[in-house]
Amino acid sequence: MHVYRSIPELPQPMPRTVAAIGNFDGVHRGHQEIIGRVLERAHSLGAQAIAVTFDPHPLAVLRPDQAPKLITPMPQRLQLLAETGMDATLVIPFTREFSLQTAREFAERVLCGALHVFEVHEGDTFRFGHDASAGIAELRELGSELHFNVASHGSLKVRGITVSSSEVRRRIVAGQLGVARALLGRPFSILSTPVHGRGVGTKLTTPTINLAPYTELLPPDGVYVTGVRIGEGQDAPWLDAVTNAGSRPTFDGAGFAVESHLLDGPPSVELTETTPVEVCFLMRLRGEQRFPSPEALRAQILRDVARARRHFSLARARRVDANGGS
Repeated sequence: MHVYRSIPELPQPMPRTVAAIGNFDGVHRGHQEIIGRVLERAHSLGAQAIAVTFDPHPLAVLRPDQAPKLITPMPQRLQLLAETGMDATLVIPFTREFSLQTAREFAERVLCGALHVFEVHEGDTFRFGHDASAGIAELRELGSELHFNVASHGSLKVRGITVSSSEVRRRIVAGQLGVARALLGRPFSILSTPVHGRGVGTKLTTPTINLAPYTELLPPDGVYVTGVRIGEGQDAPWLDAVTNAGSRPTFDGAGFAVESHLLDGPPSVELTETTPVEVCFLMRLRGEQRFPSPEALRAQILRDVARARRHFSLARARRVDANGGS
């Protein structure tokens, strides 16, 4: 997938496109459904399928006190969009000046002038233009005048829940990882890099990977069964792990951290400060708590590890059964 970090980076001449526009935070199942239609139409028309997103999140510029923590910061969002099969993504730097564009200016300058859109696909709650003054009806009017088609899509429901980025955030914050997984179409995960810890985890149990400070969305403080993937690319293997996200109260002053205890020994690749590390949250084992001593904590970690091993063993058995015993 080609990634263009600004409008001037777009190739000239730009081929005609079928586009979807939005924040795409989470790249959840609602986004995936719209992207699927964009891909179908682009392929049938011989056009390029392109996603248009914004960095930073518009609320981070317009109302910083209301800006949400992101489900998928930009590197992870681009990775997920690439996995959908999109031809390209345009990341528009969102500034206050950009936000002042009227709906017409956006349609003329971005959709027609820069992207040469043939068709735009959006959810039926899509808003755009200064102060989000325009919606699907206005986009259709502009499309009729400027010669591009508009396709709107109703909200997707999963388990009776309307899928949206705000709903996914709410479920993750509440620790409802199973519901979040259903809405996302995959388990919730975070992408970061490693930092050197204090070596406490290795002394207590198993090799530990500490993540660099992470300021975006996380589930509640606690201990989780997780998968950990080290390195770039889908070929990197998932490693079984138990992850603690919290302030480690047994060790006064330790501070907040996300640290993963690898169940099957140290990773086979060398870790550097730029090595990508993805942590996939599968199940919550317990809340974080203060233990009277490191020994008591070690005993609890061993119980956590045993439960995690059972989880992975059962999951693998179910996969074998689903594949007919192969």
